[in-house]
Amino acid sequence: MDEMTEQQRKTGSRSWYLRGLKDGVPIGLGYFAVAFTMGITAKNIGMTPLQAAVMSAAMHASAGQFAAMTVMASGAGYLEMIVTTVIVNLRYLLMACSLSQKIDSKTKMRHRLLMSYYITDEIFGAACGVQGRLNPFYQYGMATVAGPGWTVGTFLGAVFGSILPMRLANAMNVALYGMFLAVIIPPARKDKMIASVVVISMAASYLFSVLPGLRVISSGFRIMILTILIAGIAAVIKPVAEEGDSH
Repeated sequence: MDEMTEQQRKTGSRSWYLRGLKDGVPIGLGYFAVAFTMGITAKNIGMTPLQAAVMSAAMHASAGQFAAMTVMASGAGYLEMIVTTVIVNLRYLLMACSLSQKIDSKTKMRHRLLMSYYITDEIFGAACGVQGRLNPFYQYGMATVAGPGWTVGTFLGAVFGSILPMRLANAMNVALYGMFLAVIIPPARKDKMIASVVVISMAASYLFSVLPGLRVISSGFRIMILTILIAGIAAVIKPVAEEGDSH
């Protein structure tokens, strides 16, 4: 019985991984296009293609990387660069906390650490769209495609980006927004609460960017504040019942 259970577990993990591979293809393609611009930026501040690729492989965060490169270009010290990057990337802490509620409580620590290593906006959105419990291998499948797309795109951007017309290079950034819309629109069409949260989040983010006193807040803290407020209110208004809860 134990052997059969183990075999079923492996089969289930394999199917989740393959599902993640499939869902990760459009994410990887989008990352490749956007990372090309990242590579151009890295080259312009004096980084080698290898340095730029290592940075992308280690961070997986476009906003965080652009912020770090901006600080590096200004000639600031290591401490300022680290603090800036941490602040901009604080939202991933909230994403990790959210995903920890979707996985089985018996999930081993090594899986939790591996999942936390590759959390991006798009992968988080896709993982949240999974019905029921989230299998770590689903995220591994997406990361298998998305990770190389981001890293290789950065490397090639640093190598060949300077020969591309600037209009074409800037147009590649649109791919990330289109991809993110493709992630959030399907669940929003199925659930009015999700659609409402998306619209309210967009409106609130815009207000934070234009209102005096609020627009000085960094993007990292802005996302954290809005996430906590809007997600908290939505959870109170329409809580999601746990599996097996009949009430």
